[in-house]
Amino acid sequence: MKIRDINIGHQPVLLAPMEDVTDIGFRLMCKKFGADMVYTEFVSSDALIRSINKTQQKLTICEEERPVAIQIYGKELEAMVEAAKIVQEAKPDILDINFGCPVKKVAGKGAGAGMLNNIPLMLEITREIVKAVDIPVTVKTRLGWDNEHKVIVDLAEALQDCGIEALTVHGRTRAQMYTGEADWTLIGDIKKNPRMQIPIIGNGDITTPQRAKECFERYGVDGIMVGRGCFGRPWIFKEIKHYLETGEELTPLSFEWKLNVLKEQVTQSVNRLDERRGILHTRRHLAASPAFKGLSHFRDTRVAMLRAETVEELFTILDSICEMYPSLT
Repeated sequence: MKIRDINIGHQPVLLAPMEDVTDIGFRLMCKKFGADMVYTEFVSSDALIRSINKTQQKLTICEEERPVAIQIYGKELEAMVEAAKIVQEAKPDILDINFGCPVKKVAGKGAGAGMLNNIPLMLEITREIVKAVDIPVTVKTRLGWDNEHKVIVDLAEALQDCGIEALTVHGRTRAQMYTGEADWTLIGDIKKNPRMQIPIIGNGDITTPQRAKECFERYGVDGIMVGRGCFGRPWIFKEIKHYLETGEELTPLSFEWKLNVLKEQVTQSVNRLDERRGILHTRRHLAASPAFKGLSHFRDTRVAMLRAETVEELFTILDSICEMYPSLT
Protein backbone atom coordinates (compact mmCIF):
# COMPACT_ATOMS: atom_id res chain seq x y z
CA MET A 1 0.00 0.00 0.00
CA LYS A 2 1.29 3.45 -0.92
CA ILE A 3 0.09 6.88 0.12
CA ARG A 4 1.61 9.11 -2.53
CA ASP A 5 5.29 8.08 -2.41
CA ILE A 6 5.15 6.57 1.09
CA ASN A 7 5.33 2.79 0.83
CA ILE A 8 3.66 1.29 3.89
CA GLY A 9 4.08 -2.29 2.69
CA HIS A 10 1.83 -5.20 1.79
CA GLN A 11 -1.18 -5.71 4.06
CA PRO A 12 -0.07 -3.02 6.51
CA VAL A 13 -1.31 -2.92 10.09
CA LEU A 14 -1.71 0.60 11.48
CA LEU A 15 -2.03 2.01 15.00
CA ALA A 16 -5.18 4.12 15.32
CA PRO A 17 -5.07 7.67 16.68
CA MET A 18 -6.47 7.65 20.22
CA GLU A 19 -6.69 10.40 22.81
CA ASP A 20 -4.54 9.78 25.90
CA VAL A 21 -3.26 6.54 24.36
CA THR A 22 -1.06 7.10 21.31
CA ASP A 23 1.57 9.31 22.89
CA ILE A 24 5.08 9.07 21.46
CA GLY A 25 6.21 6.36 23.88
CA PHE A 26 3.31 4.05 23.06
CA ARG A 27 3.71 4.71 19.33
CA LEU A 28 7.35 3.69 19.48
CA MET A 29 6.46 0.55 21.39
CA CYS A 30 3.82 -0.45 18.84
CA LYS A 31 6.29 0.32 16.07
CA LYS A 32 8.82 -1.98 17.71
CA PHE A 33 6.27 -4.80 17.69
CA GLY A 34 5.43 -4.37 14.01
CA ALA A 35 2.98 -1.49 13.46
CA ASP A 36 3.57 -0.34 9.88
CA MET A 37 2.33 3.19 10.50
CA VAL A 38 1.34 5.11 13.62
CA TYR A 39 -0.87 8.12 14.35
CA THR A 40 -0.60 10.74 17.06
CA GLU A 41 -3.37 11.50 19.50
CA PHE A 42 -5.89 13.72 17.74
CA VAL A 43 -5.15 17.41 17.98
CA SER A 44 -7.72 20.19 18.43
CA SER A 45 -7.40 22.79 15.68
CA ASP A 46 -8.75 25.51 17.98
CA ALA A 47 -6.23 24.72 20.72
CA LEU A 48 -3.42 24.48 18.19
CA ILE A 49 -3.96 27.91 16.67
CA ARG A 50 -4.21 29.35 20.19
CA SER A 51 -0.79 27.85 20.96
CA ILE A 52 -1.98 25.79 23.94
CA ASN A 53 1.19 24.17 25.22
CA LYS A 54 -0.31 20.74 25.97
CA THR A 55 -1.72 20.58 22.45
CA GLN A 56 1.52 21.69 20.81
CA GLN A 57 3.34 18.90 22.64
CA LYS A 58 1.21 16.38 20.75
CA LEU A 59 2.99 17.43 17.56
CA THR A 60 6.27 15.98 18.80
CA ILE A 61 7.38 13.11 16.58
CA CYS A 62 10.70 11.36 16.02
CA GLU A 63 12.48 9.65 13.13
CA GLU A 64 12.19 6.17 14.66
CA GLU A 65 8.39 6.14 14.39
CA ARG A 66 8.09 7.05 10.71
CA PRO A 67 5.91 6.86 8.76
CA VAL A 68 3.78 8.83 11.20
CA ALA A 69 0.58 10.83 10.74
CA ILE A 70 -0.64 13.76 12.82
CA GLN A 71 -4.42 13.94 13.10
CA ILE A 72 -6.45 17.12 13.63
CA TYR A 73 -10.10 17.78 14.34
CA GLY A 74 -12.38 20.81 14.45
CA LYS A 75 -15.46 22.35 12.88
CA GLU A 76 -14.33 25.80 11.71
CA LEU A 77 -12.90 26.07 8.21
CA GLU A 78 -10.32 28.78 8.90
CA ALA A 79 -9.10 27.18 12.11
CA MET A 80 -8.72 23.77 10.46
CA VAL A 81 -6.75 25.20 7.54
CA GLU A 82 -4.49 27.21 9.83
CA ALA A 83 -3.96 24.17 12.07
CA ALA A 84 -3.07 22.08 9.01
CA LYS A 85 -0.33 24.57 8.12
CA ILE A 86 1.04 24.42 11.67
CA VAL A 87 1.00 20.61 11.56
CA GLN A 88 2.95 20.61 8.29
CA GLU A 89 5.73 22.54 10.03
CA ALA A 90 6.10 19.61 12.47
CA LYS A 91 7.07 17.49 9.43
CA PRO A 92 4.83 14.43 9.74
CA ASP A 93 4.64 12.11 6.77
CA ILE A 94 0.86 12.51 6.54
CA LEU A 95 -1.86 14.86 7.82
CA ASP A 96 -5.03 13.03 8.80
CA ILE A 97 -8.41 14.70 9.36
CA ASN A 98 -10.62 13.30 12.10
CA PHE A 99 -14.23 13.09 10.95
CA GLY A 100 -14.92 10.04 13.11
CA CYS A 101 -14.54 10.72 16.84
CA PRO A 102 -17.98 9.99 18.38
CA VAL A 103 -17.54 11.33 21.91
CA LYS A 104 -19.95 14.02 23.03
CA LYS A 105 -17.38 16.72 23.73
CA VAL A 106 -16.19 16.44 20.11
CA ALA A 107 -19.08 15.16 17.94
CA GLY A 108 -21.69 16.95 20.05
CA LYS A 109 -20.06 20.25 19.11
CA GLY A 110 -20.03 19.46 15.41
CA ALA A 111 -16.45 18.24 15.06
CA GLY A 112 -15.21 14.67 14.55
CA ALA A 113 -18.15 12.42 13.67
CA GLY A 114 -20.39 15.45 14.17
CA MET A 115 -19.26 16.56 10.72
CA LEU A 116 -21.33 13.69 9.29
CA ASN A 117 -24.31 15.98 9.93
CA ASN A 118 -22.78 18.70 7.77
CA ILE A 119 -21.20 16.97 4.80
CA PRO A 120 -20.94 20.12 2.63
CA LEU A 121 -18.75 21.71 5.33
CA MET A 122 -16.79 18.46 5.74
CA LEU A 123 -15.97 18.48 2.03
CA GLU A 124 -15.12 22.19 2.02
CA ILE A 125 -12.72 21.75 4.94
CA THR A 126 -11.12 18.78 3.23
CA ARG A 127 -10.66 20.59 -0.10
CA GLU A 128 -9.15 23.65 1.53
CA ILE A 129 -6.73 21.64 3.69
CA VAL A 130 -5.56 19.70 0.63
CA LYS A 131 -4.87 23.01 -1.10
CA ALA A 132 -3.11 24.48 1.94
CA VAL A 133 -0.44 21.82 2.56
CA ASP A 134 2.09 19.92 0.47
CA ILE A 135 2.05 16.65 2.42
CA PRO A 136 -0.53 13.91 1.74
CA VAL A 137 -3.91 14.47 3.39
CA THR A 138 -6.03 11.52 4.53
CA VAL A 139 -9.36 11.19 6.33
CA LYS A 140 -10.74 8.91 9.04
CA THR A 141 -14.51 8.71 9.46
CA ARG A 142 -17.46 6.39 10.16
CA LEU A 143 -20.29 4.76 8.21
CA GLY A 144 -22.61 7.67 8.91
CA TRP A 145 -24.40 9.45 11.75
CA ASP A 146 -26.86 6.64 12.52
CA ASN A 147 -28.34 3.50 11.02
CA GLU A 148 -30.71 5.52 8.80
CA HIS A 149 -27.90 7.64 7.38
CA LYS A 150 -25.08 5.32 6.34
CA VAL A 151 -23.64 7.61 3.70
CA ILE A 152 -20.09 6.30 3.53
CA VAL A 153 -20.07 4.78 0.03
CA ASP A 154 -21.05 8.04 -1.68
CA LEU A 155 -19.08 10.09 0.84
CA ALA A 156 -15.92 8.13 0.06
CA GLU A 157 -16.16 9.20 -3.59
CA ALA A 158 -16.75 12.82 -2.63
CA LEU A 159 -13.76 12.85 -0.26
CA GLN A 160 -11.56 11.31 -2.95
CA ASP A 161 -12.67 14.07 -5.31
CA CYS A 162 -11.50 16.60 -2.70
CA GLY A 163 -7.96 15.28 -3.12
CA ILE A 164 -7.39 13.01 -0.13
CA GLU A 165 -4.89 10.20 -0.70
CA ALA A 166 -6.28 7.50 1.62
CA LEU A 167 -9.46 6.89 3.60
CA THR A 168 -9.91 5.04 6.88
CA VAL A 169 -13.42 3.91 7.81
CA HIS A 170 -14.53 2.71 11.23
CA GLY A 171 -17.31 0.20 10.72
CA ARG A 172 -19.79 1.84 13.09
CA THR A 173 -22.08 4.85 12.99
CA ARG A 174 -21.69 7.75 15.39
CA ALA A 175 -24.86 6.63 17.16
CA GLN A 176 -23.26 3.27 17.93
CA MET A 177 -20.26 4.88 19.58
CA TYR A 178 -18.20 1.75 20.40
CA THR A 179 -21.13 -0.61 21.09
CA GLY A 180 -22.20 -3.64 19.11
CA GLU A 181 -20.07 -5.15 16.40
CA ALA A 182 -18.29 -3.23 13.68
CA ASP A 183 -19.93 -3.75 10.28
CA TRP A 184 -17.31 -4.05 7.55
CA THR A 185 -19.82 -4.69 4.74
CA LEU A 186 -19.90 -1.09 3.55
CA ILE A 187 -16.12 -0.84 3.87
CA GLY A 188 -15.95 -3.71 1.41
CA ASP A 189 -18.45 -1.94 -0.85
CA ILE A 190 -16.21 1.14 -0.95
CA LYS A 191 -13.27 -1.01 -1.98
CA LYS A 192 -15.34 -2.68 -4.73
CA ASN A 193 -16.38 0.69 -6.18
CA PRO A 194 -14.46 1.01 -9.48
CA ARG A 195 -14.30 4.80 -9.06
CA MET A 196 -12.23 4.51 -5.90
CA GLN A 197 -8.52 4.75 -6.61
CA ILE A 198 -7.12 5.64 -3.18
CA PRO A 199 -6.17 3.12 -0.47
CA ILE A 200 -9.01 2.06 1.82
CA ILE A 201 -8.17 1.21 5.43
CA GLY A 202 -10.64 -0.66 7.62
CA ASN A 203 -11.01 -0.11 11.34
CA GLY A 204 -13.16 -1.67 14.05
CA ASP A 205 -12.91 -4.78 16.24
CA ILE A 206 -9.50 -5.95 15.03
CA THR A 207 -8.67 -7.88 18.19
CA THR A 208 -7.16 -11.12 16.88
CA PRO A 209 -4.73 -12.11 14.12
CA GLN A 210 -7.45 -14.29 12.61
CA ARG A 211 -9.86 -11.37 12.33
CA ALA A 212 -7.14 -9.23 10.75
CA LYS A 213 -6.54 -11.83 8.04
CA GLU A 214 -10.27 -12.27 7.49
CA CYS A 215 -10.76 -8.54 6.94
CA PHE A 216 -8.05 -8.41 4.31
CA GLU A 217 -9.40 -11.45 2.50
CA ARG A 218 -13.17 -10.88 2.79
CA TYR A 219 -13.34 -7.13 2.29
CA GLY A 220 -10.28 -6.49 0.13
CA VAL A 221 -9.05 -3.51 2.13
CA ASP A 222 -5.57 -2.15 1.50
CA GLY A 223 -4.77 -1.85 5.20
CA ILE A 224 -6.26 -2.41 8.63
CA MET A 225 -6.13 -0.21 11.71
CA VAL A 226 -5.98 -1.45 15.30
CA GLY A 227 -7.57 0.70 18.00
CA ARG A 228 -8.80 -0.54 21.36
CA GLY A 229 -7.40 -4.01 20.65
CA CYS A 230 -3.93 -2.72 21.54
CA PHE A 231 -4.85 -1.48 25.03
CA GLY A 232 -2.52 -3.27 27.40
CA ARG A 233 -1.41 -5.36 24.45
CA PRO A 234 1.03 -3.53 22.17
CA TRP A 235 2.33 -6.95 21.14
CA ILE A 236 -0.87 -7.50 19.13
CA PHE A 237 1.01 -6.09 16.13
CA LYS A 238 3.65 -8.81 16.52
CA GLU A 239 0.92 -11.47 16.66
CA ILE A 240 -0.98 -10.09 13.64
CA LYS A 241 2.08 -9.59 11.45
CA HIS A 242 3.31 -13.11 12.14
CA TYR A 243 -0.07 -14.60 11.29
CA LEU A 244 -0.42 -12.59 8.08
CA GLU A 245 3.05 -13.60 6.95
CA THR A 246 2.97 -17.28 7.90
CA GLY A 247 -0.67 -18.28 8.34
CA GLU A 248 0.28 -19.65 11.75
CA GLU A 249 -0.21 -18.31 15.24
CA LEU A 250 2.84 -16.91 16.97
CA THR A 251 4.32 -19.12 19.67
CA PRO A 252 2.50 -17.99 22.83
CA LEU A 253 4.29 -15.14 24.57
CA SER A 254 5.05 -15.89 28.19
CA PHE A 255 3.19 -14.18 31.00
CA GLU A 256 6.50 -12.88 32.37
CA TRP A 257 7.40 -11.42 28.96
CA LYS A 258 4.06 -9.59 28.78
CA LEU A 259 4.50 -8.23 32.30
CA ASN A 260 7.92 -6.89 31.34
CA VAL A 261 6.38 -5.11 28.36
CA LEU A 262 3.74 -3.53 30.61
CA LYS A 263 6.45 -2.48 33.05
CA GLU A 264 8.37 -0.92 30.16
CA GLN A 265 5.22 1.04 29.27
CA VAL A 266 4.99 2.34 32.83
CA THR A 267 8.67 3.28 32.88
CA GLN A 268 8.64 5.23 29.62
CA SER A 269 5.42 6.99 30.64
CA VAL A 270 6.85 8.00 34.01
CA ASN A 271 10.07 9.19 32.35
CA ARG A 272 8.10 11.29 29.86
CA LEU A 273 5.69 12.78 32.39
CA ASP A 274 6.36 12.22 36.09
CA GLU A 275 5.64 9.40 38.52
CA ARG A 276 2.07 10.31 39.39
CA ARG A 277 0.90 11.26 35.90
CA GLY A 278 2.87 8.46 34.26
CA ILE A 279 1.17 5.82 36.40
CA LEU A 280 -2.25 7.37 35.83
CA HIS A 281 -1.58 7.38 32.09
CA THR A 282 -0.85 3.65 31.99
CA ARG A 283 -3.69 2.51 34.25
CA ARG A 284 -6.10 2.06 31.35
CA HIS A 285 -3.59 -0.32 29.74
CA LEU A 286 -3.17 -2.30 32.93
CA ALA A 287 -6.94 -2.43 33.43
CA ALA A 288 -7.59 -3.62 29.86
CA SER A 289 -4.64 -5.94 29.39
CA PRO A 290 -5.61 -9.48 28.35
CA ALA A 291 -2.45 -10.65 30.12
CA PHE A 292 -4.52 -10.87 33.32
CA LYS A 293 -7.64 -12.34 31.77
CA GLY A 294 -8.84 -15.54 33.38
CA LEU A 295 -6.57 -15.42 36.43
CA SER A 296 -8.38 -16.95 39.38
CA HIS A 297 -8.81 -15.00 42.61
CA PHE A 298 -7.26 -11.95 40.94
CA ARG A 299 -9.75 -9.27 41.99
CA ASP A 300 -7.94 -7.95 45.06
CA THR A 301 -4.62 -7.90 43.24
CA ARG A 302 -6.20 -6.08 40.33
CA VAL A 303 -7.65 -3.42 42.65
CA ALA A 304 -4.27 -2.96 44.35
CA MET A 305 -2.53 -2.74 40.95
CA LEU A 306 -4.85 0.00 39.78
CA ARG A 307 -4.54 1.93 43.04
CA ALA A 308 -0.74 1.88 43.24
CA GLU A 309 0.71 5.38 43.38
CA THR A 310 4.44 4.76 43.02
CA VAL A 311 6.48 2.76 40.53
CA GLU A 312 8.02 0.74 43.37
CA GLU A 313 4.60 -0.20 44.73
CA LEU A 314 3.23 -1.05 41.30
CA PHE A 315 6.20 -3.15 40.21
CA THR A 316 6.15 -5.04 43.52
CA ILE A 317 2.54 -5.98 42.82
CA LEU A 318 3.31 -6.97 39.22
CA ASP A 319 6.25 -9.10 40.32
CA SER A 320 4.09 -10.78 42.95
CA ILE A 321 1.69 -11.92 40.22
CA CYS A 322 4.44 -14.11 38.78
CA GLU A 323 4.88 -15.68 42.20
CA MET A 324 1.12 -16.16 42.60
CA TYR A 325 0.81 -17.90 39.22
CA PRO A 326 4.16 -19.71 38.66
CA SER A 327 2.67 -21.96 35.99
CA LEU A 328 2.23 -18.92 33.71
CA THR A 329 5.90 -17.96 33.67
